[in-house]
Amino acid sequence: MKEFVVYTALRLALLFASFVVVAGGWALITGVDRVPLLPALLISFLISGVASYYLLNRPREAFARRVEHRAERAAARFEEMKSREDAD
Repeated sequence: MKEFVVYTALRLALLFASFVVVAGGWALITGVDRVPLLPALLISFLISGVASYYLLNRPREAFARRVEHRAERAAARFEEMKSREDAD
């Protein structure tokens, strides 16, 4: 569970940081006080998605290992229950 929380928090932080950069850049380039929210958010999603692929590789791998370990334990438990049921 810890790996999930860490990875999700890092993804959200990366999204927020990219939104600040995109909105700030948009405001500086255009010279307007109001930045259109939807286009800035969509660009931020794209930037943070690509950046997270490279920057968050280690937390993503830790999360994937944790999920795989839990799936293996669940499969082993299922097989054990199935073999006990067959024995009865």
